[in-house]
Formats: sequence, structure tokens, C-alpha cells
Amino acid sequence: MSDSMVRRWVRKFNDGRSDAHDEERSGRPSLVTEELVHAIDDKIHENRRFTISALAMEFPQISRSLMHEIVTEKLKFRKLCSRWVPKILTEQHKTKRMGSALQFLTRYAESGEEFLTQIVTGDETWVSYDTPESKRQSMEWRHTSSPAKVKPKQILTPRKMMCTVFWDWKGILLINFLPRGQTIRADAYCETLRKLRRAIQNKRRGLLSKGVVFLHDNARPHTANVTKNLLQGFGWDVFDHPPYSPDLAPSDFHLFLHLKSFLGGQHFNNDDELKETVSNWLKTQAANFYEEDYLDSIKKQNFRNDNQCKANEQQRMRNKQINPKLIYHPVIEKIALCEAPPWAELIRKERKSIFTQSSGPSLSPSQEATKQHQM
Repeated sequence: MSDSMVRRWVRKFNDGRSDAHDEERSGRPSLVTEELVHAIDDKIHENRRFTISALAMEFPQISRSLMHEIVTEKLKFRKLCSRWVPKILTEQHKTKRMGSALQFLTRYAESGEEFLTQIVTGDETWVSYDTPESKRQSMEWRHTSSPAKVKPKQILTPRKMMCTVFWDWKGILLINFLPRGQTIRADAYCETLRKLRRAIQNKRRGLLSKGVVFLHDNARPHTANVTKNLLQGFGWDVFDHPPYSPDLAPSDFHLFLHLKSFLGGQHFNNDDELKETVSNWLKTQAANFYEEDYLDSIKKQNFRNDNQCKANEQQRMRNKQINPKLIYHPVIEKIALCEAPPWAELIRKERKSIFTQSSGPSLSPSQEATKQHQM
């Protein structure tokens, strides 16, 4: 500090000043006002795919950096990508998913864990001679200064086999391989089901008499008339699998996920070697792999699906934007009138209120009783 500055501060303190900090000044008025923020918000809602540069041209009185600050800090916007989904479900698809979840939950509420032990599930998957390892499997502990490790992109080999696996909470029931180059068809699937019935008879004594709850997806060979007739002849209780719902098939999100992770990075020279490796891995898994994970995954998936569907249905009911006929799905109609679960009464009340609103004038008590009896 210079001598002149010291003398100036001495004079200020002699005049009565006691604070060494600078006094507050009015400064330059802020350009960000409530009107400006609302105007920018309206522009964003008109076109959500804007760029900061293009939006700044609409408001030349503020800079690009200030525009970015308003969008991200004051309005809390973030630029997000759309989430990829394999299929956009229609209202009818969502209703069927809700029906399947309600059917499962009703059976589970009535029978408990005993119902889960009756479930037999299965599916098909391709097993390849060369399965590339996943990105997670190729991760290694390295220093940040270590040279980056590169890996060429692998082309999937056309040499592969179709593997059909059926299992329950105790473990594997049947493993069946089709000849290389062949895919599953209705006649081949029916022959596999006959093998499965014999396997259940040999490995799960008493399950056939107690009743098999069969769970498989809605692939064409699974829903063919010849397959339906065969399962009907077996007397098995086949669960309806809603369309475009691979997340409700336990084999896809549990068993095959671990199998493909095990096969990652391995190479096989012939069919016998591939069959032996896959079969040994499936048969040597610990009992809790099939028991705990299988039962928990089925319950979690159905409870999650049911909660999501109920939330969507209730929101649409409140907005009065749903056709009441969509709610009268035969499965939901049957389940919503059941006695035990508390959510059944909730759904019944919601459906009744919508029907009353959409049917015009209210009904007398006798007419209402007649309508309930017909339902």
C-alpha cells in the first residue's frame, strides 16, 4: 500500500469511519428479470430441441453464457436423450400386462410360497461357438498413466446352436439342443414338452399330481394350436404371457443372463464341446441360484409390473381419458372380483366409478345389483 493510500485511510478513520471493508454500491442493474425467465421458459416449451446459441439469438439483450446459466441453474433444465425401448405398448398391451400381474398376485395371495414351487418355466436361447466378452468382463485395474488397452471388434460367428432349457426352483429339469442350423418349430417344441413331462415325472415326484403351473413366452411355436392342445392334454395351468413383455420371462432376465456371462470370451471347436460346457454349467449351479434368485426375481418382476400398471391406470382414470371397455379385460374382470387382496377392492371401486360416469344417469339399487350380478 502506498503512502498516499495510508494517509487517505488515516483521514477517513479520523473522520469517524470504523470499518475497513468497502461500502456497498448499487452497481449495474441485473438483466435477469422474472419476465425474462418466463419468456425463456415459454420458448423452451415451444421447442425442446433448441440449442443455446439459437435461443440466445431470440434474446439479444443477454449473452450466450448468461443464457446457459438461466437455462441450467434458474430453470433447472438438462439435455437428456430419449430412452430406447423395443416396443411402444398400446393401452391394450398395458391392460394385458396388468391382467397377468393381477392373476399372478391373486394366486400368490391365495397359496403363498406353495404356488411358486409349482411353477415350471423355460425358454430357448442361441449358444455360439465364439461368444465375445462383455465390456465389463474386459475391465482391468490399471494406473491412469498406463497405456490404454485396445480390443478389436469381434464379428459374431454363424456357428451356433439352439438350446432349450426348462427349470424350476430346485434346478434344471431338461436341457435340449437342436442340430446346428435348426431353429425351434411347433412340432419340435411339442416333442420337447413330452420330454419335459417325463423329466418332471422322474425328478419331481408328486408335482404332476399337485399341478404344474407352466410359464413360457408367447413365441409362435409356444402359442401354436398343436402346442395348446398338447398342454391342455397334460392338464397344466398355462399362464398368459402378455405381448412384448420379455421382462416377465424368468429365463431371459435371470438364467440366460448368467449363462452368457459365463460363456463370454470362450471358444469351442465342435458341437459336443459346446453342449458339455453349457450342460455342466447349468447342472453345477448351487441350489440357492435357482431357489432364492428364481423366487425373488419372479415376485419382484410381477409386483413391480403390478404397481406400475396400477399407477398408470389410476392416473388415466383420474384424467377420464381411458375407454371403460379397456378395463373390462377378461382376466382383470375375473381377478378384480376376487375376495382376498386389498388391491382388488380398490380396482373394483375405480372401475365402478368410471362405468357410472360414462353410462350417464345413475341406476337404482336394484338395477345396480342386477348389473353387478351380470358382471
